[in-house]
Amino acid sequence: MSRQKLALVTAIALLCFAGNSLLCRLALKTTAMDPATFTAVRLLSGALVLNLLVWRRDGVQGMGKGQWRSAWALFVYAAGFSWAYLLLSAATGALLLFGAVQITMLSYGFWRGERFTPRQSLGFAAALLGLLGLLLPGLQTPPLWACVAMLLAGVAWAAYTLLGKQAGDPTQVTAGNFARAAVLGGLLSLLMGLTQGVNPWLSPPEGVLEAIASGALASGGGYALWYMALRQLKATTAATLQLSVPVLAALGGVLLLGEPLSERLLWCGAAVLGGIALVIAN
Repeated sequence: MSRQKLALVTAIALLCFAGNSLLCRLALKTTAMDPATFTAVRLLSGALVLNLLVWRRDGVQGMGKGQWRSAWALFVYAAGFSWAYLLLSAATGALLLFGAVQITMLSYGFWRGERFTPRQSLGFAAALLGLLGLLLPGLQTPPLWACVAMLLAGVAWAAYTLLGKQAGDPTQVTAGNFARAAVLGGLLSLLMGLTQGVNPWLSPPEGVLEAIASGALASGGGYALWYMALRQLKATTAATLQLSVPVLAALGGVLLLGEPLSERLLWCGAAVLGGIALVIAN
């Protein structure tokens, strides 16, 4: 790709990632959509789009890749993400998710023998303190159980990423993982129907469309574009660019959902993003 095309593809992928937070929050805040149905529809629509892309590119022989343990990690991420956004703002959710992903990845690298420089140690500590700052008691503290659900989603997404590092063609593997996770999402929706009386067939059309957009466009399309960009981006560059996702989600939440930006979120967000930037900077 030319530099201009690479920049465009990268920008669209990052907007898609931020769009996931906005679409989920929009569906759960403004409609009667339940998180289990949102999760199931998102995973199913993402699976359909990704497998269609693989089929058009590689034919039938490219389909069916993936593994169940990765699918479980993907499912836990998607479910935790949906339940957390019942109460979290788009900005807070994106920051918790992104921070948990990066801190989990960095901790894994440290456990595997990688060592931080003093600057990186300072950055890691700042990022961790920023996340903890969001959870401390106070007037503007987000609900603890929603924060825990999003942190769990971040840990699951980090695990999914680590499991996929040596899994072959990323688009084929992701398509297979989404297909498996969609089965788990369907079982979750069925379980909620049996135990809580939730009927997915009565879901509001607006919420269903937003879940489809989240799965087919923001997830399926976004991941496909991101993998295209990753072929020409350095790992540190890609990690740095992802710092923009919580910022984009915060701006979208303010402009599109009318969500406030609290002083606490601004300070904690600066600590998390700035700390991670120190760790991954060249």
